[in-house]
Amino acid sequence: MTDIVIYHNPACGTSRNTLALIRNSGVEPHVVEYLKTPPARALLVQLIARAGLQPRDLLREKGTPYAELGLGDGTLSDAVLVDAMIEHPILINRPLVVTPLGVKLCRPSEAVLDILPDAQLGAFAKEDGEPVVDATGQRIA
Repeated sequence: MTDIVIYHNPACGTSRNTLALIRNSGVEPHVVEYLKTPPARALLVQLIARAGLQPRDLLREKGTPYAELGLGDGTLSDAVLVDAMIEHPILINRPLVVTPLGVKLCRPSEAVLDILPDAQLGAFAKEDGEPVVDATGQRIA
């Protein structure tokens, strides 16, 4: 069985679509609702590095205290940005997915297809009706 972890926010459509795509590959992932159970600082730093990102790349602005905390200041260190995400997990952009093939911030949701080790089992459309995978399990370009 493939071990997959999704750092998920059930209120986010992109996160819900990503979770559904993982399940469409026949895998039930370990779901971490990171707003309820945020990652430890060391794990967050590791996930950012494994995804090939910088901490600023993982910061979410919309619907967060980003502006109030002055996080747009380009002189802030990576450590300060990570500290802000630990203190305010809503600042962590989502969904972040971990598979045997890597770690990826899955925006848009179909980006998860790049790191899923198992093929899609059938057709898939996003919540808004946009088709992503055809009836044969192939990604629609």
